[in-house]
Amino acid sequence: MTAIPDVWKIASATDAALARAAVDRVLTDGETPALERARFLTSLTARLRHCLGRGGEWELLLHLRHTTHKDGRLDVSLRPVGSALAASDGEPALSCPVPHPPSGHPPRAGLPLPEALLHADENTAALLSLLDEQEHLIRLHREELHDTNQGVLALHSDLQAAARAQRELLDAERAARAEAERARRLLTFLGDASAAITASLSPTAVLRRLSELLIPEYAADLDVWLFDEDHDDERPHRVREHSAAAVAAARTGRPQHAAPHPGNLPGIGDLPPSALSPERPLLAIPLGAHSLLGVLTLAAPGPRFDPDTCVMLVELARRAGIALDNARRYERYRDTADTLQRAQLTDLPAVPGLLLAARYLPATQGLNIGGDWYDAFLQPDGSLLAVIGDVTGHGLHAAVVMGQLRTALRAYAVDNSTPGQILTRLHHMLRHLQPDLYATALAARFRPGEPEVVWASAGHPPAVVRGADGTVRVLGDKPGVMLGIPVTYTYADHVADLQPGSSLVLYTDGLVERRAQGIDPGIERLGRALGALSAPELEQDLDAAADALLKPLLHDSERDDDVCLLLCHTMTPTGPERRTEGA
Repeated sequence: MTAIPDVWKIASATDAALARAAVDRVLTDGETPALERARFLTSLTARLRHCLGRGGEWELLLHLRHTTHKDGRLDVSLRPVGSALAASDGEPALSCPVPHPPSGHPPRAGLPLPEALLHADENTAALLSLLDEQEHLIRLHREELHDTNQGVLALHSDLQAAARAQRELLDAERAARAEAERARRLLTFLGDASAAITASLSPTAVLRRLSELLIPEYAADLDVWLFDEDHDDERPHRVREHSAAAVAAARTGRPQHAAPHPGNLPGIGDLPPSALSPERPLLAIPLGAHSLLGVLTLAAPGPRFDPDTCVMLVELARRAGIALDNARRYERYRDTADTLQRAQLTDLPAVPGLLLAARYLPATQGLNIGGDWYDAFLQPDGSLLAVIGDVTGHGLHAAVVMGQLRTALRAYAVDNSTPGQILTRLHHMLRHLQPDLYATALAARFRPGEPEVVWASAGHPPAVVRGADGTVRVLGDKPGVMLGIPVTYTYADHVADLQPGSSLVLYTDGLVERRAQGIDPGIERLGRALGALSAPELEQDLDAAADALLKPLLHDSERDDDVCLLLCHTMTPTGPERRTEGA
């Protein structure tokens, strides 16, 4: 008869130890001999370690079955949780005789771990006692054989030789395991370091992280010689002295080792000790994969460089060169986009009775440059058209599309079209010329001295108005769809009060939107900053007022999007004009 198996969950070393203690208790209660018990528990421990090494959660099944009237056996198997089959690499279940099996199910709890440890020592003591007895018998037997047959001496010598060979094999195995572990550690470091230096698109950050990773474990000191630094005539620099190893590495493109003793390192040339570091070995490694960017020179952290470590350092330098090359390409691309973006932003016109100020701030993080724009120009009827916009996407393509939109908008405004009509034409143009690119825009038309503004929006953040009395309001009418969306759409014109002495603020989402907060809190902060400005501040120095608006919203130095701001202020009438209006 076989009892229903008892199941133990094994997810950690503690679970494994508790399960082993329970099995030990069953065998001890069943009066299993110490030798059989020790062999069984040793095999079980090995399988538990194997399962823990594979990870996951396992089930240990105990089957206590009766083979005869008194005798029994304990079967133990392991399998992953949720599996109906044992998964111990095809090995059969462990089985051990139990001369006097206890009645009922195996216990759900074994000995506490401290007591189980002491009990394991008792098992070990019993085994040692058996071993002592066996050694005593063997000694007697050897003495007897020595007296009767001298040939046992030769056998004994052979056994000693075999033992020495066994020890040599064990030493070789330990050395191989240590070497494998060391290689694994170097590969792990190489992978982690590569991820760290390629995570940034800043050359300065790449070099800083490289220094942090290598010093002090892999290098006592580090020097990076970038070739273009010596040819930068726009900034003062002192002539740097480079080691002969670095010069040789730059000339040959091959790593060089300079030390009082030859390094015999794989793939690395040997040179005499450097005059810059006569006592400490130097390792000069070219930087770059496709083109040579510079040389990385490392001072050994100890008396010599390890060959395996040098192989890893050469590979890391190659990857660092790729990261530097990518960072420089990114900077050139970013600078080109920034230059093109700024070149297309027009100067603001001088309009009597109206003050204008604009700001453009490129993103400081990522490739998010290009696409934000502003414009302000007079229409043929004498009114001013102020526009703010944001093209989706970033980089050169977005900057080019932004220029196309700005040019088209000026062309559509020649016939005194309203803001809604202009945006409708822009929408139609973008749908056909750039079907995969969209844009938001807000256009406002007003005439200095008139008490209203006509505006239309294509999915753009709402304009903010500060009245002559200091009150702030948001032009929150529902905006139209984004420009370029594949639907036919006609944009509506909206009319809002804009009394003389009022200010109108147009901006892009980079000013007010933060990933963790959304856009509404940013618009509220902009409104508070605008309301805090006084009429004299706005009329005496509108540029300073524009900076005052930016400061509380861009208090941090890092921006992940462009920022455009267009501030329009209608002058308060003075002298005869004011008396005429009041008559």
